[in-house]
Amino acid sequence: MRAFVMAALLLLTTAAAAPAPFVLAPASPAWATTAAPAGWSWPLAPRPAVLRPFDPPDKPWLSGHRGVDLGSASDGGPVTAPESGTVSFVGVVVDRPVITIDHGNGLRSSFEPVRSTLRKGASVAKGAVVGTLLAGHCGSSPCVHWGVRRGEQYLNPLSFILDLRPSVLLPLN
Repeated sequence: MRAFVMAALLLLTTAAAAPAPFVLAPASPAWATTAAPAGWSWPLAPRPAVLRPFDPPDKPWLSGHRGVDLGSASDGGPVTAPESGTVSFVGVVVDRPVITIDHGNGLRSSFEPVRSTLRKGASVAKGAVVGTLLAGHCGSSPCVHWGVRRGEQYLNPLSFILDLRPSVLLPLN
């Protein structure tokens, strides 16, 4: 028993003496950073530049950028489904045409300004063309706004296609 207590004390003092790793915290508020499954694809090809990143507000009711703006080679290009799903909305919101795809598990992605001939209820496969990019969202630069929600919670769309986990710096010793 004494050997067990000594081993436990040695383990505790060694663990206490080791420096804790440094972890970078996410910059987004907690309500907007729920982990998302990876494995989706980019909705534009070739891989687009991110013109404006996900920048949610501190509180859900404040203004902010609840998606990402992705640069396109040109207006009029195809926008594709980043994951398979069912079209849940096709129409105009304010003054822009929008298409929304329900991917299951409460996840929906929306794209604007995108003209689509698809109808609500249509099934789409990952990578299938869902519409055509129109001009107007990013001024003179052709771009699509891509938003993702789980229920009413906005998520960073890039977390579905890139590894955005925080970096962990380990001690050198």
